[in-house]
Amino acid sequence: MDEQRETLQRIVSTLAIKNDEIHNFIDTLNHTIKNVQINSSNAISELDEEFDGLYSILDEMKGSMSNTIQQEEARKIKALQDQLSQCSSALESSEELLELAAQSLDIKDPGEFLKAARQIKDRVTMASAFRISLKPNVSDSMTYLMVDFAVERRMLQAVSFLPVPKAPEIDLAACLVADNCITVSWRMPEEDNRIDHFVLEYRKTNFDGHPRVKDERRWELIDYIKATEYTLSAFVFSLDSTSSHLNLKVEDTYVEWDPTGGKGQEKIKGKENKGSGQNPLLKSNRRSGAPSPKRTSVSSRSSPRGSRDHFTGESYTVLGDTAFESGQHYWEVRAQDCKSYSVGVTYRNLGKFDQLGKTNSSWCIHINNWLQITFSAKHNNKTKTLDMPVPDRIGIYCDFDGGLLAFYNANSKELLHTFRTKFTQPLLPGFMIWCGGLTVSTGLQVPSAVKMLQKSENGLSGSTSSLNNIA
Repeated sequence: MDEQRETLQRIVSTLAIKNDEIHNFIDTLNHTIKNVQINSSNAISELDEEFDGLYSILDEMKGSMSNTIQQEEARKIKALQDQLSQCSSALESSEELLELAAQSLDIKDPGEFLKAARQIKDRVTMASAFRISLKPNVSDSMTYLMVDFAVERRMLQAVSFLPVPKAPEIDLAACLVADNCITVSWRMPEEDNRIDHFVLEYRKTNFDGHPRVKDERRWELIDYIKATEYTLSAFVFSLDSTSSHLNLKVEDTYVEWDPTGGKGQEKIKGKENKGSGQNPLLKSNRRSGAPSPKRTSVSSRSSPRGSRDHFTGESYTVLGDTAFESGQHYWEVRAQDCKSYSVGVTYRNLGKFDQLGKTNSSWCIHINNWLQITFSAKHNNKTKTLDMPVPDRIGIYCDFDGGLLAFYNANSKELLHTFRTKFTQPLLPGFMIWCGGLTVSTGLQVPSAVKMLQKSENGLSGSTSSLNNIA
């Protein structure tokens, strides 16, 4: 009986696994059908673009050639009309002279006759009718013959689809995972000079084996890759100067309190707008590195909250220029002679008068070195005092999917504070500063010590995790 039960359990387990595989395969087939429809639509759109481009070239050529013919027509008609006008004038003068000569034949007085005859002779000698050409100045034949598209027509009739190149092969030996970056390398089975660029599709998964579709992240696509390798880098961002407080001087990954800001900066911007149109306080934040997965770029083309005003009032705030909505990310901040500053994360909806930690959509730790030193964690206008020394370098670790935000002493990797919540919107790094400067280090690998601490923290509910009450 027990043996039969065990056998039946193995059969049930095998059937369950097989059913799961079939379900997954059905999801894959449905996903493939959807991709076929999308790719078919894209192919037709690209075909329309190619033919529209060809039509445009032919229309342009036809217009240019027609214009050339019309110009020749106008030139020839003008020449013939000028000649016609000259002939009409000469004919009129000749007819008048003919009538005068006929009248002179009736003169009876010999003296008067001789005088009239001399006059007519002199006028005939000078008459324009004997000086004009009676041959058309231009012919009625056109200079340009009909266009012969016989060769081109045969070429167009021979046009067909380009052959699909063989799929690239992943070069596993050249692929690399290091420093929170993944380098994917590939090679072509055979040389193909017609390939213009590559397209890389990837997605995050926790499963081995065949791709799964259901309950997994969508595919990410990177287009126009010219090389045969691509690096998916860590979370990299710069500070967004387009919406920072006017009393903050922002340069890529450095922000400094500037008491002469505000009106002074507005004057500078006004002068620059009249001239080159560039803000002298900004440096180029172009980076050659590849964008990290699931990042939303919000650089100078669009600020983190769209077209928004600068932070103002006592919200001496600057945000990162890149949001994230998944994954584990780590960056560090080093303070330089700051009297007061905050570091943390926020949703995009932080108001221009809001301060980090005083809204239900922002989380931070705050350091106050003015008059007396205070060190605290803030969220939703609630504060928890942190009884520990303030480090000169702070590490910020965020596990978006795990709903965790932790702050560390970047030197000793001592845990300073942990927020636990469920993030429902993309997050932006946020910074608030008064007097002094902050330097941000991005693109960092999550330290192994941080990973180990988080594993141990997940099983404990110590004082650091009691901040759930304010999260």
